[in-house]
Amino acid sequence: MPAESVPVELVGRMYFATRSPVWGGGCAFYDPAAEGRVLARAHLVSAAQFADIAAQEMYREPGVDLDLNPVLSEGRAVMGEGRYETLVCAGRMRGLPVLTFTAPWGIGDVAWTSPSSAYVRFLASGLLDAGAWDAATVTAYVASCPGAAGHWTERAVGELIRG
Repeated sequence: MPAESVPVELVGRMYFATRSPVWGGGCAFYDPAAEGRVLARAHLVSAAQFADIAAQEMYREPGVDLDLNPVLSEGRAVMGEGRYETLVCAGRMRGLPVLTFTAPWGIGDVAWTSPSSAYVRFLASGLLDAGAWDAATVTAYVASCPGAAGHWTERAVGELIRG
């Protein structure tokens, strides 16, 4: 059974940088210190499930528990220098921590990279499916994120999610 999913808005900014070998364009990263808001979906998972998802994104072997105490007490824990190797506690929801992973660098520390059409479709469709935002809000949001801005228009993002 899939994990429960709910829409959330976080403080910070989503941006696209580096290059995904899977998607063929920029990867999405979260900078909680940047000014702005992030539209996202929160999935209710166990600590072990979160550890497995994080391990896969860190190119590590799943099945090893993460020590979540540092991120829960400090709000951030750097596990390595690579992409998605920094754990962030973005707040609490329903009394539970909202955890994610991102890069150890900030939005201004790396060159932005345009995401591929497949990745934009995946992200925008997921946000739209969350049910909290309409298509105009989602397309404007994705098209405005650094890395996408200037490469993706609201209209182009809209065509992807309608197609």
